[in-house]
Amino acid sequence: MKRHAPAAARNSAPIAEVLERELPAQGLVLEIASGSGEHALFLARRFPKLRWQPSDRDGEALASIAAWREEEGPDNLLPPVELDAAANDWPVADADAILCVNMIHIAPWRAAEGLFAGAARLLIEGAPLVLYGPFLEDDVETAPSNMAFDRSLSERDPQWGLRKIEDVDELAAKSGFGRSARYEMPANNLVLIYRRS
Repeated sequence: MKRHAPAAARNSAPIAEVLERELPAQGLVLEIASGSGEHALFLARRFPKLRWQPSDRDGEALASIAAWREEEGPDNLLPPVELDAAANDWPVADADAILCVNMIHIAPWRAAEGLFAGAARLLIEGAPLVLYGPFLEDDVETAPSNMAFDRSLSERDPQWGLRKIEDVDELAAKSGFGRSARYEMPANNLVLIYRRS
């Protein structure tokens, strides 16, 4: 029932290093699209003063998250909740930070729209929405591996694909967010930090 995502093992520590700078000292972190649950487990352990709320829309992912939590989860790792980022109603009323790893390029654009709309409902002014993944930038040459990944995504589903940072910034602004930081990460990924303004 537990899933293993090789990328989660590789990127958990680098993501945590960025989160140490950007997350509040305490409160609730809502993780959108938690997938296998390995990030949630790692990060809940890394940040024991934060309550970690994993979520996903996929039943098998929810089962995997629950299995990791039951076997190895610390007390601050909460039971997973079913959450579709594109939906108007989320099962979480408020959060002190939101983390979304590798979702908006493997989902229709409406999921990104829903993510920012939901974040606007949950987060107070200054609270961070953290995005991790590969992105396209107008003034930065895209790595060949990312271009190949983008092609493979669009072949699987025409609504999928790497997103331009400029488009994400524009979407963020419509929901009252501004980008406050950009971190270069291993394997040609980025962490983007958006905060309510």
